[in-house]
This record gives sequence, structure tokens and C-alpha cells, in this order.
Amino acid sequence: MGATKSVTDASFAADVLKSDKPVLVDFWAEWCAPCRKVSPLLEEIAGEMGDLVSIVKLNIDENPETARAYRVMSVPTLTVFKNGEPVQSIAGAKPKGELVKLIESAL
Repeated sequence: MGATKSVTDASFAADVLKSDKPVLVDFWAEWCAPCRKVSPLLEEIAGEMGDLVSIVKLNIDENPETARAYRVMSVPTLTVFKNGEPVQSIAGAKPKGELVKLIESAL
């Protein structure tokens, strides 16, 4: 898996909401082709910006509670959390530059 980390309904509060740095959450699913396109980009960004931001992945099929709580309607949905609050969100596969801008908006 590398630089990104998997989170679950059970670990979401500790890993995301209580994080001392911004967290980009990738809400994804196994069957989602655009999610597979975004995944290597997120790995790259995590390797480059890992000291500034945490990048985590939440499988919505295995963890429906968190996806429901944040009204995730389509995957991939990428949401930046800062101080326990969602601050910015985009849906769909985006180019790396746009993902970096999303993260920078929370730094």
C-alpha cells in the first residue's frame, strides 16, 4: 500500500478527526474504475507531501457508516479534513495538479 493508509469506520475518528495535520480522505470502492486511476496519484502525493498531510483511503462498501455520515454519493470522493471538519471536497477522478491544489487549500 505504501504511503497512503487504510481507515475504517472504527478508526476514522482517531485517524482523521483527531489528526494534528490535514487529512485527505479517498472514499473509494473496489468496483470503481476511476478510483483505480486516482490511487497511484494519491500514493505519489503522499510520498511527496506526507510531512504536511495524511492521505487515507476508506472503502465505502466495507465502511458504510462513515460514507453515509459524510453523504458520499459517488466514488471517488476526495475530502480534506482539517481540525476534525471537512473543509473541501471533490468527486471523480482528477489530475494530480488538481488533487495537490485541493490539499494545499487546507494547509
